[in-house]
Amino acid sequence: MKKQSNFSIQKADDSSGFLLWQVTTLWQREIKKALESVELSHSAFVILASLLWFDEQQIEPTQTTIINHTKLDKMTVSKSLKALVSQGLVSRFENELDTRAKTIVLTEQGKNIAIQTVKIVEGVDRVFFSKLKNDEKTVLNELFVKLVRQP
Repeated sequence: MKKQSNFSIQKADDSSGFLLWQVTTLWQREIKKALESVELSHSAFVILASLLWFDEQQIEPTQTTIINHTKLDKMTVSKSLKALVSQGLVSRFENELDTRAKTIVLTEQGKNIAIQTVKIVEGVDRVFFSKLKNDEKTVLNELFVKLVRQP
């Protein structure tokens, strides 16, 4: 008699969640290794890169803007911002439209590091995703967007 499985799947490769976990773990490991040379955490990089993006898009970022854009949790953003301020990479100013919020901007040093690390991380992405054909990357991105945008 065959023992009944506790899982609804036949094999691990049938689990979207587990596969996503594995891919994310491998990708994050590569990013972490690449960012060690500039002594930035992955979260700090994402915040710096987002601030650079906001600057290019002429969006005035607040902590809430960063949270909504990155999907990082509040505490991670708060702690990372404090560290980035103490490192002189970002500054906070009172927001002109909402006095409860702070506008967050890159310092010149922060902008330089953001530009440098965006190149590093995009290089890691290029290598990591090079196993996929261009049309597969397009489909993957479309699927990711669908998952990120779900209510």
